[in-house]
Amino acid sequence: MVYADAATPPDAIWLNARLATLAAGRPGIGAIERGALAARDGRLVFVGAEADLPAGWRDDAQTTDCGGRWITPGLVDCHTHLVYAGDRAREFELRLAGASYETIARAGGGIAATLGATRAASEDELLRQSLPRLDALIAEGVTTVEVKSGYGLELAAERRMLRVARRLAAERCVGVRTSFLGAHAIPPEFAGDRAAYLANVIDGMLPALAADGLIDAVDGFCESIAFNRDEIARLFAAARARGLPVKLHADQLSNGGGAALAAEFGALSADHLEHTDEAGAAAMANAGVVATLLPGAFYTLREKQAPPVELLRKHGVAMAVATDCNPGTSPLTSPLLALNMAATLFRLTVDECLAGVTRNAARALGLDGEIGALEPGKWADLAIWDIERPAELVYRLGLNPLHARVWRGR
Repeated sequence: MVYADAATPPDAIWLNARLATLAAGRPGIGAIERGALAARDGRLVFVGAEADLPAGWRDDAQTTDCGGRWITPGLVDCHTHLVYAGDRAREFELRLAGASYETIARAGGGIAATLGATRAASEDELLRQSLPRLDALIAEGVTTVEVKSGYGLELAAERRMLRVARRLAAERCVGVRTSFLGAHAIPPEFAGDRAAYLANVIDGMLPALAADGLIDAVDGFCESIAFNRDEIARLFAAARARGLPVKLHADQLSNGGGAALAAEFGALSADHLEHTDEAGAAAMANAGVVATLLPGAFYTLREKQAPPVELLRKHGVAMAVATDCNPGTSPLTSPLLALNMAATLFRLTVDECLAGVTRNAARALGLDGEIGALEPGKWADLAIWDIERPAELVYRLGLNPLHARVWRGR
């Protein structure tokens, strides 16, 4: 039990709760039975046993009796492509008929197929199409979401996507972090001239969007159908020169050395990782890079090689879990289903899954000092659940037991 500034009463208290604090250094999920939380100005000032609440704190605070329910930190979806227009249901049918992701992409499908619809959509239209996807995440307890660009692949369209991502935070009570993913694919107007497009990303879009204040991190797709290691390294060097953190889609379809590259640049996270080898896992551990696992894409693409979870455990790499919500390879807007997939398909434990959508997901966004655990000083972002044990959040399929969601103490 810890609390801060006991002389000044909080403005909100939650009593009669069971807490899954997910605090670093506590065993398992950091459970506290018969617990209580207190917040002031949207930040937690007390996390502990109800009996240890300072005397007099209940007098003036808004008090909520949680009826013995479990409280976790608000969920963090740390990898999404939430803002886009159109859909790719036709590609789903093609994959059912046997076409591979790579075959579809090389035939002009995949990312390129979404590009046209996204470029044609106005900012208001992008917002209209994106809000229902965000609402689905919020309905399952998400309080912070990362949103990538990457379906515009030209300055005007990338700017619209990132502006819409910022507008999502104004439209809903949710934290939003934006990642610039200009290095997602080669747009058709640059076909046959990769160098010119990469130069446009590095020397044109990146500085312009950074000047607009629209970039929280820079991402890239390091893969045989996208950009190679050297190309991404040039992008990351430019991002770091501007003081921007980096993230990477790495080793999803082949081992292109993406995990090691992410480590070399001190990336916040390396994501996917199905083909990462032990050297890559060790490099990530040494650099403190979070491994973000995306079971929705693995499931949708019917992949056979799962991420090397045992190697990640062996080397002590923190593992996050995210939806990878996108129109083609992971049309998933359920973080709870992502947890079940991570456990069932990747063999994560319940404790690993819950840390993966809270503490480790916050770290994958560089926000572990602000969110992701129930600890004094962090935002009072909470998910209150009608469950008997936390394992139910991973175990159940198709049931949403969220009782209430609290963002910044509200």
